[in-house]
Amino acid sequence: MLTRLRHRSPGDIAFMVFLALTCGLILFITLYPVYFVMIASISDPTLVSTGRVSFWPRGLSWFGYEQIFADTRIWTGYRNTLLYTVAGTALNLLVTLPAAYALSRREFAPRKFLMLFFAFTMFFSGGLIPTYLLYRDLNLLDNWAVFVLPSAVNVFNLIIARAFFENSLPEEIFEAATIDGANYFQFFAKIAIPLSMAIISVIGLYYLVQHWNDFFTGLVFVRTYDRQPLQIVLRDILISNQAFAGGAGGAGGTGGSYAQQYADQIKYGVIVVSTLPIIVLYPFLQRYFEKGVMIGSVKG
Repeated sequence: MLTRLRHRSPGDIAFMVFLALTCGLILFITLYPVYFVMIASISDPTLVSTGRVSFWPRGLSWFGYEQIFADTRIWTGYRNTLLYTVAGTALNLLVTLPAAYALSRREFAPRKFLMLFFAFTMFFSGGLIPTYLLYRDLNLLDNWAVFVLPSAVNVFNLIIARAFFENSLPEEIFEAATIDGANYFQFFAKIAIPLSMAIISVIGLYYLVQHWNDFFTGLVFVRTYDRQPLQIVLRDILISNQAFAGGAGGAGGTGGSYAQQYADQIKYGVIVVSTLPIIVLYPFLQRYFEKGVMIGSVKG
């Protein structure tokens, strides 16, 4: 490191220092809110509310997590969300990748019309009431499949995958495989998919986060509590504690303020519980994610 710095001018070194400080500041601004939520969820709520918790947890208190995990509904919510996320992501990839590959083939005559048809759905939709009536006629209301089937393909992810297959897989590879006797299905399964792990990881992560954070579907189309996802369960836990804090505050005295402080701690805990699995999973996909997000950039 020192050897490389000796060969640089003072202006280059100053610019590198400025760039490092700027990137460090941006990283701090980005990560600190997440870090604060985590330490606030395990700190004394009185210290948090008075602004005495900034960088380190103080007065360790696990009350918020005790209240969250004491509710047996959260385990049902976790189970349901894991089921919807795994099944939904698998179906998404199973539909999106073959469709994107077919639309990337220039010899596929109707591909322009189909892409126009897909793109149309990005700008126009039937609205909530027609969607509700359609799901009712398809027997999807109060059915776990409502979390999986209607969102089987995301047009934005389809376009990204199509661009990857069209621009990143040389035509010469397909011609060589054809000479060896491979058909379209064999080329897709044995050559295109193994060479596309970057894009598969990227759109797979997009789909996974989409299913994990799906709140609206459970709120509108599901009434049976045993089928509700984690986000709805956490919302109900948060609302019940906020209602308790409001009731205690209405009773007068200092009980309301303490109840509100512990309700805030539960709120921080709910945020951590709902986002931690995705945060833990991301480092394992980061290597592919960095490659995938560069798809479509200028290449030298």
